Amino acid sequence: MSDHIRNTGPMLASPRCGARTRCGDACRSPAVHGRKRCRMHGGAQGSGAPRANQNARKHGLFTGDAIAERRRIQALLGEARKLLEEMVAPAQKLTRS
Repeated sequence: MSDHIRNTGPMLASPRCGARTRCGDACRSPAVHGRKRCRMHGGAQGSGAPRANQNARKHGLFTGDAIAERRRIQALLGEARKLLEEMVAPAQKLTRS
């Protein structure tokens, strides 16, 4: 056997990767220096998509303009629904009387 004493303290005290494994547990690998992920989960140099990656944009469904338009449409539909309910309610009272 070797007389070498292993200094594992700093390695064990290093921050861990924040990724989740397939079984739901946290990854136990140490995070890359200055990052929150290990080398296998995106902490390596050059990993991941470039900032403002236009290649990842597929349809524009979740752009700010599209979301705002859907909210306006939902508000308009809600107003129309309320108007119809107001129009139908008096007519139902007349038919029940």
